Amino acid sequence: MSFTNCFHGRTIGSLALTSKVQYREPFEPVMPGSTFVEYGNLEEAKKVIQSGKIAAVFVEPVQGEGGIHSATKEFLQGLRDACDEAGALLVFDEVQCGLGRTGYLWAHEVYGVLPDIMTLAKPLANGLPIGVALVTEKVAAAIHYGDHGTTFGGGPFVCHAALATLDKIQKPGFLAEVTKKGEYFKQLLKTKLGGNPHVKEIRGAGLIVGIELDVPAGPLVDACLDAGVFLLTAGKGNVVRLVPALIVSEKELEQAAEEHQLRRSLARTPTMGATV
Repeated sequence: MSFTNCFHGRTIGSLALTSKVQYREPFEPVMPGSTFVEYGNLEEAKKVIQSGKIAAVFVEPVQGEGGIHSATKEFLQGLRDACDEAGALLVFDEVQCGLGRTGYLWAHEVYGVLPDIMTLAKPLANGLPIGVALVTEKVAAAIHYGDHGTTFGGGPFVCHAALATLDKIQKPGFLAEVTKKGEYFKQLLKTKLGGNPHVKEIRGAGLIVGIELDVPAGPLVDACLDAGVFLLTAGKGNVVRLVPALIVSEKELEQAAEEHQLRRSLARTPTMGATV
């Protein structure tokens, strides 16, 4: 089971768990057996888990592609309890929201809920290709040597880069700085953009921030690219996703939020400029 607006990947198994149709439909039929439930709807999730037909529940503590939506402690704890009762595994996908992105080493730390399996990738080796699945001792006991493998798995060069990345993230004060810069950035954006009628909400945790608009965000992303600010869309295409490097400086955040960058781009975007 996974959830609406989720994104878990583009390979055949992870694609089957991804609810966003624009990624999944071109490759259908995909792996069968996946069920999608509304993100945050604990009661519906419990019903499906308690059916006895669910082997594992995949969930992002903070949805990135889905529009920068954070789970609640009640939701994740409820999933944990339901999985324990049904004998299902709880899997946290922290490929985007983990490794310091939210101001915590792992995004789920703030909730105090532990998964059976956690997936990591993208930032782990600071841009080099790597993917990791961390499992509990109980899950590990069910995996025997040779059950799982990959041609390039465990490459020493990439693993060394991953260790260097972890060393950097775990230096005293590093994560506190991510939290501080994230709060500062959100406040900057609210100050600079809060008066724009197309800005519905500015949200996020640490340095994963979303600006929800009432119009498509694509033109704004293109305008910002011309101004030297690299952004992404998220959600239904109406959310601007900002995921700067964790070592970004406050000066660079100020530059991104300044009038001649993000704000000016918002003003000159064709679908928005007339009302700014």
